[in-house]
Amino acid sequence: MELITPNIGLIFWQLVIFLIVLFLLAKFAWKPILGSLKEREDSIESALRMADQAKLEMQQLKAGNEKLIAEARMERDKMMQEATQMANQLIEQAKNKATEEGSRMIMQAREAIQNEKHAALTEVKNTAAKLSIDIAERILRRELADAGSQQQLVDSYLKDVKLN
Repeated sequence: MELITPNIGLIFWQLVIFLIVLFLLAKFAWKPILGSLKEREDSIESALRMADQAKLEMQQLKAGNEKLIAEARMERDKMMQEATQMANQLIEQAKNKATEEGSRMIMQAREAIQNEKHAALTEVKNTAAKLSIDIAERILRRELADAGSQQQLVDSYLKDVKLN
């Protein structure tokens, strides 16, 4: 294989054309290309800053949400505790009221029993007194049916009175 060596004239014209193309590219194309690249770099950098800022805002929002959730949980726990306390108070009040009501009913029942007992005793006494009077009346009628018995009874009462 044989190597071809270029001619000096060809090298010269290639170098001139290269320099012209280089000059034209530098004058007209590279500035817009570099401007576009710089603009693209700036927009990417801006987007990255905005992404970082959005990330920070999301972290702040997440922290705020977690704080709100924690506060809501605390509020829920507080409300549950208050509800439990209220329920316990209501139960305690109901127990106290039931105990008081039971005691009151027992006292009323005892009073009613006592009143019935007194009424029954009074009735028994009255009945006994009536029976005693009826029996005494019958005995006296039988004993005092004749005049001699009556005189003898009067005499015995008089003797008892004198001795007293």
